[in-house]
Amino acid sequence: MSKDLIREIAMLLRQLQQSFDAFDETAAARLSLNRTDLRCLDAVLGDGPLPAGRLSTALKLSPAATTTVIDRLERAGLVSRTRDPGNRRVVLVTSTGTARAAEAELFAPVGQAGAQALTRYGHDQLTVILDFLQTVLRVQEEQTARVAALPESRRVPADD
Repeated sequence: MSKDLIREIAMLLRQLQQSFDAFDETAAARLSLNRTDLRCLDAVLGDGPLPAGRLSTALKLSPAATTTVIDRLERAGLVSRTRDPGNRRVVLVTSTGTARAAEAELFAPVGQAGAQALTRYGHDQLTVILDFLQTVLRVQEEQTARVAALPESRRVPADD
């Protein structure tokens, strides 16, 4: 394998991550949200309605912090709370029409543009791309778990 090609792929992955971050920052600002609120809204739009407890897990936030996020999204008119008809103790968080309109305006075009860009590839190439993305995702998740598990003494100190 060519070290130069691997280095170029790594550099482009880094730039891709930065472009995802820039898009998320721009979308959050457009909706007058912070990044955590945007992550919550994304989860609700993608998988909702969701129990508040599952949002806590998905966002890696305490239940109290999750409630605060839901409160902000509800005030912004982007989510609503309802009781789960099957278990009245469970609060379901559901996206509103306003949230779905924002999804259509901001996020759907990204998916459409990405799908259109992929039409230039054949089935075998798409299979390789899919395998690559699954591999990158697995590696990223493993590295996230590795860093989270570092003992305090191994963490990098802040500059003074």
